[in-house]
Amino acid sequence: MPRGPRLDAPGTLHHVMIRGIERGEIFRDDTDRQEFLKRMGDSAKESGTAIYAFVLMNNHVHIVLKSGPEGLSSYMRRLLSGYAQYFNRRHKRVGHLFQNRYKSILCEEETYFDKLVAYIHLNPLRAGLVDTLQQLASYSWGGHAVLMGKVKCDWMDSDYVLQFFGDRVGTARDAYLEFLEAELGVDREKELSGGGLVRSQGGWSRVCSMRKRGEKALSDERILGGDDFVREVLKQAEERTDVLLPESERLEQFNEEIEQACKSTDVTVTFLRSGSRSGPLPSLRKELARKGVYEYGLSLAETGRQLGVTTNAISFMLKKK
Repeated sequence: MPRGPRLDAPGTLHHVMIRGIERGEIFRDDTDRQEFLKRMGDSAKESGTAIYAFVLMNNHVHIVLKSGPEGLSSYMRRLLSGYAQYFNRRHKRVGHLFQNRYKSILCEEETYFDKLVAYIHLNPLRAGLVDTLQQLASYSWGGHAVLMGKVKCDWMDSDYVLQFFGDRVGTARDAYLEFLEAELGVDREKELSGGGLVRSQGGWSRVCSMRKRGEKALSDERILGGDDFVREVLKQAEERTDVLLPESERLEQFNEEIEQACKSTDVTVTFLRSGSRSGPLPSLRKELARKGVYEYGLSLAETGRQLGVTTNAISFMLKKK
C-alpha cells in the first residue's frame, strides 16, 4: 500500500526510523558515527528540534524528537542529505545511502513517551552489542549513556526525559533503570514501529472488544495513539494542508512512488517517461496518474511532466474506468 503524506506540525513528537538501502551499513566505523551525531546535534540546534532519545546501529537509526518551527522534513532533509554526501565522499562511493524515505510516526506523548525512550535505548542490548544494562551505559552511540551521565551531549534534552521518572536526577535515573529492566521483557516492536488500528487501540484484544460492542475506531499507520488522538491529528492535518504538505515534498514523494512502481514492474523510469505504450506501461501510467492527482494532490500538468505524457493524456487516464 502507498504511504500517506507525512503528518507534522511544529512541536509534535515523532519516532523517526532511518535505514540503509538494501539493509546496508550506514556507519562503517566510529568516525562515521561521530560525524552523524555532530550533524544531528548541529541541525537540532539550528532548527530548534528537541532530541529526547536516539540510538545508532550499524544499518539503522532510531530517534525520538519534537519538531521545531520549520517542521520535521526540513530537519531530516538537512541531516540526511549532508551525511550521505559526507559518507559517499569519504568512502568513495556513489548512489543512495538510505532506504527510500525515512519512516516517521507522530506519537501521543502522554501515553507513549517513556515506552519509546526505553524501546529505542534498549536496541543495542537486544541486538547483542552489549550484554548488560551496566554495559549499555557505556554504549557511546545511544541516548542511554547521556541519560546516565556517562556521555556529554548538550543537544539532547536529558532533563525533559528524566522528569518523566522523578523530580531529582538521582531518583529519576533509578526509576528509569527499573523501567528499562521491566521493558526488557516486553516486545513492543510492532506496537511502536508498525502502524494501524491494532497499535492505535492498544492491542488486538482491545480491537476485538470494541468490535463486539459495535464501536468503530479511527486509525492511521502514521500515528501512534488512541482513537481521540488520531481523530484530532487528522482533523488538524486537514486544516493545515498548506503548511504540512508543501508541493516540493509531495513531488519528492511521488517520484519515490514512481521509482518503486517501476522497480516492481521491472521497467526503468526512463522507459516509463519515453512515451512508449508497450507492455505494462499504459496500465502503470494510469495507476501512477491516479496516485499523483488523488493521493499526492499534484496538478494534471505536473503529474504529466513526471510521467512523460501530456496534460490531456492524464485527464483521459483519470476518466477511464
